Amino acid sequence: MSTTLSIRLGEDLARWVEEQARATGRSQGSLVKEALEKVRQAEQAKPFMKLAGSLEGPEDLSRRKGFSRP
Repeated sequence: MSTTLSIRLGEDLARWVEEQARATGRSQGSLVKEALEKVRQAEQAKPFMKLAGSLEGPEDLSRRKGFSRP
């Protein structure tokens, strides 16, 4: 099953997509789909990154007594 998605792009981004499509001989839609797929794959490859910045505590545990190395 396929879904159609319409988006509005700013002039600069629309021009860039158009230029890339012309330069590579591909459709604008295929370029956008490829970019979205790369983002999805990157998120799946690093699921732990959604936790980044969500932990509380000292920024550098190595400075706490008992955690530092001599």
